[in-house]
Amino acid sequence: MAFTDLVIVGAPRSGTNMLRDVLTSFQGIGTWPCDEINYIWRHGNVRYPSDEIPADRATPAVSAYIRARFQDIRHAQKADIVVEKTCANCLRVPFVDRILPEAKYVYIYRDGIDATGSAKLRWTAKLDIPYIMEKVRFVPATDLPYYGFRYLWSRVYRLFSKEKRLAFWGPKLDGMDEILEKHTLNEVCALQWQRCVDKADHDLGQIDPERVIRVRYEDFVSNPAPELQRILEFLDYSVSLEQVQAAVKGVSNGSLGKGRKALGDEEVARLESLTGETLKRYGYL
Repeated sequence: MAFTDLVIVGAPRSGTNMLRDVLTSFQGIGTWPCDEINYIWRHGNVRYPSDEIPADRATPAVSAYIRARFQDIRHAQKADIVVEKTCANCLRVPFVDRILPEAKYVYIYRDGIDATGSAKLRWTAKLDIPYIMEKVRFVPATDLPYYGFRYLWSRVYRLFSKEKRLAFWGPKLDGMDEILEKHTLNEVCALQWQRCVDKADHDLGQIDPERVIRVRYEDFVSNPAPELQRILEFLDYSVSLEQVQAAVKGVSNGSLGKGRKALGDEEVARLESLTGETLKRYGYL
């Protein structure tokens, strides 16, 4: 099998973790032993004001560093396919593709209102030391002071926030400070989802279609075996039907509609008005 880099692209709370975990349950498919590697993607651009990093900032030094980290995982896990999942990559697909021009992409998308209801919980989450320690191992040493200060500030901010939210969470949009100032937390989550899927959809559309596969979250959790088989065929990875079924045994459709229900009809209507154009394009409105 030829070596493959697979980048999962998806807005926060859209099933990216689930999809990564299912794929990496197969032999020869590896990934980082932590949730996301935005620290690695931002190395060399650590002070860029948002995650919408343009392609021209993928300098030879930046590209070499990130590609080397993929090779580290490939060698450590003896992986033919290295799967990477960082939600902020929705905002910078051309940057990612400049660094990994041979990569394949799985784009997973979900009802933005459901995703909003789920994302709000992460914005207000309590301190999780084990989660932090898993990720800190992959922070470039020279960037540790910068991220340490930012993380401390975010936690202090939560103590005094009226909404009991972190100072930041998830993909950082251009103009994020203004968005946070003008909008409620639910609206911020909805706008994060909208910008992520709008940019990802457009930018992935500029890539050779043979390198991109699109997956609707609702279809995957409702009928996981055929959807997973479709992805594996896209990767030229052959396994038995029994192995596919075993891999998706834990996939559940229990979260369908959960975010909408938690938000309530009035709030859902308001968020649909805010992001309606995108929701309509994806068939969620």
